[in-house]
Amino acid sequence: MLKKIAVILQPPVSLFELGVVAEVFGVDRSADGVPRFEYFVCAETPEEPLSAGAGAFVTATGALADAADADLVAVPSSSLTAPPSEAILNVLRDAAGRGAYVMSLCSGAFALAAAGLLDGRTVATHWRYADRLASDYPNVRVDPDILYSHDGTILSSAGTAAGIDACLHLVRKELGTAVANRIARRMVVSPHRDGGQKQFIERPAIARSERSLQPTLDWITENIKHSMTVSEMARIAGMPERSFGRRFAAEMGCAPHLWLIRQRVARAQELLEETRMSVEDVASESGFGAAPLLRHHFMRTIGITPTEYRREFFDQKDIRY
Repeated sequence: MLKKIAVILQPPVSLFELGVVAEVFGVDRSADGVPRFEYFVCAETPEEPLSAGAGAFVTATGALADAADADLVAVPSSSLTAPPSEAILNVLRDAAGRGAYVMSLCSGAFALAAAGLLDGRTVATHWRYADRLASDYPNVRVDPDILYSHDGTILSSAGTAAGIDACLHLVRKELGTAVANRIARRMVVSPHRDGGQKQFIERPAIARSERSLQPTLDWITENIKHSMTVSEMARIAGMPERSFGRRFAAEMGCAPHLWLIRQRVARAQELLEETRMSVEDVASESGFGAAPLLRHHFMRTIGITPTEYRREFFDQKDIRY
């Protein structure tokens, strides 16, 4: 169940990460088929302006008590010099204790660690803070590379845009691929980046004068059911195949065929959630051609078979609604 969202603010407030949670959960997108969330911005001293840097201040209208029954309690990054208050730590402990989701963004992981929620878990935070988090909390397994981590009901994400990935990951898990895709489309962001993807890739910058691959990516997703090769993708992009492969890796962080497989799996997830198509038909509509190939890539990407995924999704949906 994911209906009530509470964000806990501590000074200095990160406007970007607060905005990430607000964009995913705080905007009414019911006209786009996205369930409306109850969204609360909470602080230990509501109505008291909190510094957000650069001459800005944020005022939370909710008290910590408003997080007491939230389905997700999110903690954006905050100061590393002043530890969270015991009241905030108790809110996080109580949320985890009753089975609610608790999520940190960037250095918000320090608050979760201080509450004892990260011991023995693999955790993501901004790569700049990874060594300090590991040093301050030796029982936490800090991975400086990953975008986000999901362990039970605890989620942690790296800096800035990785928070978007973690939020959409949670929406996808709880409400399905189609809902996550609708939110991502409105936000004009990638609907899915794997949590294990590296935070940054050493690669040369792409000149501003070069044409974006987005029209080609759009063409691929619109024709996802059809068989296509990297050569054909390069032809659509109007580039030699070798140049296309290098350019694609620079923009997307992976080879074209790997990206294509992920898009096909995402399309299969959507069809499994929204239709009663047979697995064979889902394989055809998502471009895998046959059920065995769909099962192979679905298992490698999602960890379960398409049939198990559909059963689990509808079982969870019955529980949620």
